[in-house]
Amino acid sequence: MMTRETLDRKINQLIDEILVLDSMVETATLEAIQALKKHDVDTARRIYREDELINARRFTLEKDCMITIATQQPIMATDLRLVASILEVVGELERMGDYAKGIAKICVRIGDQPHIKPLIDIPRMGDIVVSMLNRAVGAFVRRDAEQARMIPQDDDLVDALYDQVYRELIIIMFKDPTTIDQANLLMWAAHNLERMADRVTNICERTIYVVTGDMHEIDDSDDEMSQV
Repeated sequence: MMTRETLDRKINQLIDEILVLDSMVETATLEAIQALKKHDVDTARRIYREDELINARRFTLEKDCMITIATQQPIMATDLRLVASILEVVGELERMGDYAKGIAKICVRIGDQPHIKPLIDIPRMGDIVVSMLNRAVGAFVRRDAEQARMIPQDDDLVDALYDQVYRELIIIMFKDPTTIDQANLLMWAAHNLERMADRVTNICERTIYVVTGDMHEIDDSDDEMSQV
């Protein structure tokens, strides 16, 4: 059984590991987008391989969380919410690492083919998503529920850019069917970033849960229903 001091120290270690994992995912995402933009296949292949490091750190963190829960009996409700939420956040980060890996794979598949459109909006999406992720993990670490409620608002910017990329690529494909393969790959890259923003929202929801004990989705359901 852990003492209170030991538990606090262990939780702080878990938080530190989340920060490391977050940094790895942010770096992989930005580097994958730059590799795609610059046709840097060598960097893309490295990012693809290094996803194994993200996976390994995720599994180690999950194991540490389970050990912490098992060896701290009884555990306070607030501690249990935090450790359980760390498990969820770790899973979200690992999945975002998969999305970065997917963008790296797209870079390799496109190779040195000239881009069918300038890559402007996809890097913009990446910058916004990485900023959202950085702030969301920071809010989780600080247990800042107010900040966590605000970050998902930027998801609208990501969605708007995704819609713009999608429309432009559809027009390009209709004008020139030979562009279909690359257009589909670029749509895939944009979709990965759009999904990353959704997973950032999940992290924000977990932060609110840790602080308040209230678990609910952060969405724009009222706005969406008004358009139906």
